[in-house]
Amino acid sequence: MKRIIGAGPEAPATGETAVKAPDKPAVRRVFVDEGSAGQRLDNFLLRELKGVPKTHVYRVIRAGEVRVNKGRAQADTRLEIGDEVRIPPVRVPERMQAPAAPAREFPVVFEDEHLLVIDKPAGVAVHGGSGVSYGVIEALRRARPTAKFLELVHRLDKETSGLLMIAKKRSALVNLQDQLRDRETGKTYAALVWGDWPAKLKVIDVPLVKFVGSDGERWVRPGKESEEDAKRSISLVKVVQRTKDFSLLDVTIKTGRTHQIRVHLQQAGHAIVGDPKYGDFERNRELARGAHKFDRMFLHARRLTFQHPATGETVTCEAALPADCLGLLGAAA
Repeated sequence: MKRIIGAGPEAPATGETAVKAPDKPAVRRVFVDEGSAGQRLDNFLLRELKGVPKTHVYRVIRAGEVRVNKGRAQADTRLEIGDEVRIPPVRVPERMQAPAAPAREFPVVFEDEHLLVIDKPAGVAVHGGSGVSYGVIEALRRARPTAKFLELVHRLDKETSGLLMIAKKRSALVNLQDQLRDRETGKTYAALVWGDWPAKLKVIDVPLVKFVGSDGERWVRPGKESEEDAKRSISLVKVVQRTKDFSLLDVTIKTGRTHQIRVHLQQAGHAIVGDPKYGDFERNRELARGAHKFDRMFLHARRLTFQHPATGETVTCEAALPADCLGLLGAAA
């Protein structure tokens, strides 16, 4: 059986205050719940002891100070529901006072007890880090304080809108990530590019190389098969609509490399409209300042197909183009 699901409404945001770690460390006994079942002991401790150096965490494991069901355990021990983990006294550094993630829900496309699929807006990071205080996952955890487990299955660039999967159980997380790794999911993006896309260019099979630029930023460039760091990357392209200045494409990715679609389309001579990193900066600026007032990247994860991690059912989620993208297309037609 196959299900096709569409998007739902969005809820408002609220704020929170940061919590400090206890001043005096003490022995802790933590019982493993469903959200942690199947996790390695070292990863479980790194999450429980945020801010403690990894070397110290592994040291207390090797010393036998960490016990699982009153017995010594190894770093790679897999935890089960109901296991009792003894965590020795470890001083956890006080967390720096920082803006707390506001509680926020996002338009829901699909949800059950195993996973959640949302329609992420453009301009919102999926998680905090690299100069971003918080993202989708932190906001969702704040909005759902009773949720035992919420983890990103995959990622979208901050500038990209569309479908994003979040696991509500560790078993679902592992299953869905295995599907992504084995290329058993279908991910299709709507991309508006500058110019007239060649009708014969339907497959882009160009290796990609990640590197850090002189600006300290992460970049991706086309590579050669002979390069050690080059990763094979495949994108399938279909023209959906042509206008005077643009081509609207459906791009289905067979590999999930960083910035894959953005670099593949740019190296083909047709950068994505509004792309602030690999795009045509002058034309992007004119578009943002002109009559259209379009100032975002036109890349939208519009369709996602996967096997449900519990039932095996084929699920297809779809998210319509955002209003600003539809407005630009309508004006350009």
